[in-house]
Amino acid sequence: MKFYLSTLPRPSSNGAGILFMLMAIFCFTFMDANVKGLVDRYPAPMLVWIRFLGQLVLVILLLRQRFLIQLRTRFFWVHVARAATQIGATGFFFTSLAFIGLAEATALIDINPVLITLGAALFLGESLGPRRVFGVLAALAGAMIVIRPGAGLFSMAALLPLAGAICYAANALITRWLGPKESAWTAMVFTSVICTAIASLSLPFFWVPIATEDLATFALVGLLGTIAQLCIIRAFTLAEAASVAPFAYVGILFAAFWGVILFDTYPDRWTLIGALVIVAAGLYVWHREARAVRGNNQTG
Repeated sequence: MKFYLSTLPRPSSNGAGILFMLMAIFCFTFMDANVKGLVDRYPAPMLVWIRFLGQLVLVILLLRQRFLIQLRTRFFWVHVARAATQIGATGFFFTSLAFIGLAEATALIDINPVLITLGAALFLGESLGPRRVFGVLAALAGAMIVIRPGAGLFSMAALLPLAGAICYAANALITRWLGPKESAWTAMVFTSVICTAIASLSLPFFWVPIATEDLATFALVGLLGTIAQLCIIRAFTLAEAASVAPFAYVGILFAAFWGVILFDTYPDRWTLIGALVIVAAGLYVWHREARAVRGNNQTG
């Protein structure tokens, strides 16, 4: 799951930031592709554990002696809720890869930006005009095109990435509420520690001995997640969020690429159409929000 830091230094280079965002999405989708190659032989909780263990290692390496300082907070239970939604998003998505294609799962979880817009209106008091409502409905229509209920191809597993998208949106809303009140590094430390701890607690129930030939792939999953998080941090350090966020949708193209190269699976026509609808709806909502932010800055 992608984590955006909102309290980093003032951006200075949008071009470099976009390149780091593309590198992050490349690594995230390559990580997901490796997870898909493992999920038929290993339970999803094991793969979730290695994913967050890699993130915890990244945070410790970046903060070093400042790691324990970031554990001071007035919002402990908010951080617990935030971590629960993040591990839920990752767990639902990883589990779905055992049943549906990588491109389909990625397209479905990418409805999260419009769910964030809807949730911000319902729970944070942000405005929700008719254009944003249209964007939300269009994204949901795109999701229905991908999963095609009643077409004979639908399976309940297609609901897993949608559940992941809901968890992702909830995580983003908690982050948005927490952002002005807390250091972004504190949020990242708590998420890394709590998610790794929860995933570790599940290991006695789901542990499967790792075959020697799969050790390198497990290590690669943790490494790719770590590199991707580092690239995300760097992207939002160098560039404005409005400049780099839309490039997250390139993940659908990368996911389709990995599906073809590694698994010889091609997304069908309806998956491509649905993905295009989801991307168009997400970019439309992003455009409206970017315009609203610019308008508030000009009148502020």
